[in-house]
Amino acid sequence: MADITIRGAGIMGLMCAWVLTERGASVQVVDPNGVAAGASGGIVGALAPHVPENWNPKKAMQFDALDRAEALWAEISSVAGTDPGYGRTGRIQPLADEAAIALAHERAATSVSLWHGRYTWQVVPADQLGVLVSSPTGMVIHDTLTARIHPKLACLSLSIALKAQGVPIVPQAESTPLEIWATGAADLEEMSAELGKSIGAPIKGQAALLQCSLPNAPQIFADGLHIVPHSDGTVAIGSTTEREFDDPTSTDAQLDPLIEAARNAVPVLADAPVIQRWAGLRPRVRSRAPMVGRHPTRPNAYIANGGFKIGLAMAPVVAEMLADLILDGHNRIPESFRPEASL
Repeated sequence: MADITIRGAGIMGLMCAWVLTERGASVQVVDPNGVAAGASGGIVGALAPHVPENWNPKKAMQFDALDRAEALWAEISSVAGTDPGYGRTGRIQPLADEAAIALAHERAATSVSLWHGRYTWQVVPADQLGVLVSSPTGMVIHDTLTARIHPKLACLSLSIALKAQGVPIVPQAESTPLEIWATGAADLEEMSAELGKSIGAPIKGQAALLQCSLPNAPQIFADGLHIVPHSDGTVAIGSTTEREFDDPTSTDAQLDPLIEAARNAVPVLADAPVIQRWAGLRPRVRSRAPMVGRHPTRPNAYIANGGFKIGLAMAPVVAEMLADLILDGHNRIPESFRPEASL
């Protein structure tokens, strides 16, 4: 029988299982809806850093996670024998005016030390990068830290790798004395109801997938929109940010302006057909940081939640911090990540 039950088979739960298993723990994963049934089953998969300035623990930990992601996903892919869709392809950001260019140059200077010289953040002409991107100034930011991953394929690869190591992933199982809850938006709503105040909320996001083969192209971030070429001949576009909604999994006309904006930003997408429209709920904690530590409402339980837009990138470091706390009693979780920050 497992020593630790992890509830939730999204990226947070599966990555906790991976790290704990690597460190010798006996783990089972329980999710009645299956692997990547929630936000982790999305299609965008932008592993993008915060801007290199005003450094804080959250930005430092995200950099660490992005820096180590290539080796991590290569290991998972090797064990699973499947492709999670990972690739460090970089990112392009169009610059709107001279003020934006000047600020980008300042950030290029600070990136040298904050990114430890391992990746670049540069201001370059838009036509220098091989992908035609519309930029009002003709200049763009190009960073080499940003990567892409296919969210659902990554979770499926991780689940196969876990099963290869003897970790059961099942719809139901008896509880164990120690549990980790990684059930995303549903748990945030349940905790808020029990505590009588909002400590987080589900945010609906809609995204689209276009048929267009740009397998090695960098992703584009323009006016808040992520345009992510995947290795399978598709390009993902997303996403909306909806705090009020009727149906969490349906798409509607709010997605259409994003598709149009993507076509305008990247002319090669002008005639690319839309082959999938996706919607789902992403868990955002009130503090806007992931929630990691002792569960606020469940005795003898821990929590890994609140990835929102950075869950795919942050899940490995969240899992490592939680493993340190559970297995070694070593609490290195930043105060802004701890549940108390949102209570």
